[in-house]
Amino acid sequence: MTQFKNRAYGFAVIKAINSNYNADFSGQPRTLPNGQVYANGTTLKYTVRNFIKVLYGAQQRVFVFKRFNDNYNPFTLADSYDDFFKTEVKNEDKKVIIKNLLSAIDVRFFGATFSPKGNGIKDKNVSIYGAVQINDGLNRWYEGNIFTDQILSPYGNPKKNTSEGSSDETEKAASTLGRKSKLEEGHYVHHFSINPKNIEDIARHGAEGTQTLSVNDIELLKEGLRKGATYYDSAAKAGTENEMLFYVELKEGSKLVLPNFTEMVKIKDKKDDGKRYFDLSAVKAELAKHKDEIEKCEIYYNSNNVEVENLHDDCVIFDL
Repeated sequence: MTQFKNRAYGFAVIKAINSNYNADFSGQPRTLPNGQVYANGTTLKYTVRNFIKVLYGAQQRVFVFKRFNDNYNPFTLADSYDDFFKTEVKNEDKKVIIKNLLSAIDVRFFGATFSPKGNGIKDKNVSIYGAVQINDGLNRWYEGNIFTDQILSPYGNPKKNTSEGSSDETEKAASTLGRKSKLEEGHYVHHFSINPKNIEDIARHGAEGTQTLSVNDIELLKEGLRKGATYYDSAAKAGTENEMLFYVELKEGSKLVLPNFTEMVKIKDKKDDGKRYFDLSAVKAELAKHKDEIEKCEIYYNSNNVEVENLHDDCVIFDL
């Protein structure tokens, strides 16, 4: 496959309507200390991994994913490696481990910290810094209204240690209560960068035939970034969808470093047509300063519910 050599930057926007795109451990949408709603970059990475694994699993390997043994307990890292690559990590040379790990497309994208533990495993640690770095996504919508629904479970409470005089029958008759917290509306903007050189150095230390980033990999990455959140569905994430992908590829050899796009994106509504309007004037101004170093600019969105204002002149528009 053709090696991908150019660096690239961009942002992906995830829309959440009455949904919880990324919950904290209390079940609430994540918030910064100032109250702004955000989502960690790992969540977007998961949607990309899941999308590729389910739709392209026959052609592409996705390694960093929860797997279970016959007792339905999660594999350890060593066991997951052995099961996935049909070998035993304790018998592998580190060069072969690097080659195996980089045969997985998600490791080429996002890297991996491979530090297995277990009997007979020694000096097998490998750290791969991924070619694709995804920042936490900030909600750029002007509101961040979180609400909670209470849910009645069909199951009774288990017997508890109760005070004197309480009745077991009362305990059995009571149903458990649950809750779901959601964000009324959010538009999470994740900045990302792509640098194929991040994995080239580690790939040189792998066994012969170790893979690096390819042009086909980048096409799959862009597909995952514009479809993965919509494809992934659950009760909490119903209403979470991909909304936009903006992608800027630099010319080969360019040393330009573009700033984080997240806070350059402004989102508003005009209340009469139900659309959300993305003002990219700050992004346009930044790219105009470096026009000679840009190989191509692409933007993907659904024109039925999104309008883009002040788009970079040379940016090609695609349907999401």
